[in-house]
Amino acid sequence: MASVDYRKQTLTVTMDDVSTAGSVYVVSPFRGWIERIDSVISGAIITADAAITVELDGSAQSHLAFDIANSGSAAGVVDTVETTRDTAGLVPGMVIELITDGASANTVAATFTITIRI
Repeated sequence: MASVDYRKQTLTVTMDDVSTAGSVYVVSPFRGWIERIDSVISGAIITADAAITVELDGSAQSHLAFDIANSGSAAGVVDTVETTRDTAGLVPGMVIELITDGASANTVAATFTITIRI
């Protein structure tokens, strides 16, 4: 039987089109820090990688930036950024913003799972 780490919680948010510059937002109900962010796409993106950046209450978190790669992209492909640094401190009510630069092409949804160490 797999063990469950109750010191971690997750938030999920979906971006309708990772290939169009824009943002999605989710509010943290937890005090803690972002340990990792996973993305999964619903189809193939082309032309360029989709660069994803993260802001907490408008403050850039460069250590959480990552790319959704266009090379080898397809529905169900996962990209991940992890950090062991306790620099992305969260408090309840803090806004987490995920931003895409829109450099890729094709209308493809991306779902992000944010793992928070509490």
